Order: sequence, then structure tokens, then C-alpha cells
Amino acid sequence: MKFRHVVLFNGQAFKVPQGIQRIDHLATHGWQLRYGGTKMFSDHSADGSGAAAALEKATRELLRRIATLQAPTTLQRAPSQNKTSDLPPGISGPIVRQRSGSGLREASLSVLIPRFGEKPRRRTVYIGTENTYTLQKYEAALARAIQMRQEAEAAYQRDVTRAKRAEGRKLKAERKTG
Repeated sequence: MKFRHVVLFNGQAFKVPQGIQRIDHLATHGWQLRYGGTKMFSDHSADGSGAAAALEKATRELLRRIATLQAPTTLQRAPSQNKTSDLPPGISGPIVRQRSGSGLREASLSVLIPRFGEKPRRRTVYIGTENTYTLQKYEAALARAIQMRQEAEAAYQRDVTRAKRAEGRKLKAERKTG
């Protein structure tokens, strides 16, 4: 898990886990948890004397949420505003190519397969040649492409959550030992 070194206005220094932010504004002083929604943990003091106790509560809640909620991901859930087709995110096409030595053009869809901790892969789903291309073949290829993308997203989500929970268990063990 990533940590930041945070120094408060009163000089106190803290090692803060990712997902917790410090809020010091006018009459509001505390730690804001940003994981699976937001929650404020107030210092209940204007001088910051309750910051350590509030950070402890925020960290406990962070660990609880990591253990029970799916990890947030950066996967794109909706098509980009600049996308000119109505295809779901991660799917492009149809792409028309003519292979060398062939007199026919062929069409396919391109699917971006996200992989946690690795570079994403591109897969193609064949639709047909210019002689065999039909709306039914396009719809069948699109259904296969959507299924491939959904399976990859589910695997990505599972792997991100596993990694985040392992980080949470490690942090919890570190806190117990010292």
C-alpha cells in the first residue's frame, strides 16, 4: 500500500495510507476516507490535537472497507465523448483490412483486453470478407466481443480486489506489530 508523509499546521507528522486525505479548512479539521464513498473523521479540535485518534479511526474504517468492498478501478465504464460509434468502451470497428496476396477485404472488431499488472492485449473478432459480411455476422461478432471484454473486466476487477485486500492484510499486520 502506498503512503504519504503529511505534516499538519501544528507540526505533527503522520504516515497516511492511500485513500485517506487531510482536510484543514476554516472550522473543519480531520481525515477524509475516500474508498467506496467518502466519510469524514473529525479531530474534534481546532488545534489538531485529535488528529492521531481521528487518523486511527479512518485507517480502521479503510481496512474494513478494503476487506469487504470491491477495489476501485480505472477501467473506462462508458464510451468516450469523442468516440464516433455507439460501440461499448474497449471495442473498436469494424476494421477492414486486405491481406497481402488476397484479393478480398475482411472485416473484424478489435477488443482491448485489460490485465491487472500487465499491459493490455488486443484481440480481434472476425466478422467476414466483403463477400460474406452480413448484419447477422456483425451482430454475432459484436456479441462475442462484448462477452470477451466483460470477462476480461471481471477478471481485472477480481485481481485488483485480491491485490488491494492483500495490501490491507499486510497493513493490518504491520499495525499489530508496531
